[in-house]
Amino acid sequence: MGARVHRTEAMIAGMAPRLQPGLWAFHTVDAAALTPDLLARAAGAFREEEGLSLILPAAPGEALAMAQITLQVHSALDGVGLTAAASGALAAEGIPANVVAANHHDHIFVPAEMAEAALRALTALAAEHAT
Repeated sequence: MGARVHRTEAMIAGMAPRLQPGLWAFHTVDAAALTPDLLARAAGAFREEEGLSLILPAAPGEALAMAQITLQVHSALDGVGLTAAASGALAAEGIPANVVAANHHDHIFVPAEMAEAALRALTALAAEHAT
């Protein structure tokens, strides 16, 4: 893993979006329903007032199955502009996006049927900012 990237232009140019296998769904669970197995299957978790939000593998026929696109750049946690640029490019194409910033990478969840269009939009954005 390379060094964290801080500069906005470098983060955008180096984001190298990659579509991950599988589909995901966002769910809220009560603390009493949380099991080690459920937590182990989660791609992510966040505690909210309403309960624990989990990103879980989508069940067949899930109403809103989401594809995961990972931005491969090792973006700095205090970096400015990557999330705004990526979500702006997707918004310009009418693609909803749920962004999760983790310690090493940003992950963008988009409706499954829009995944390829989202990947194209993000790849084009990176190319526009390449030096």
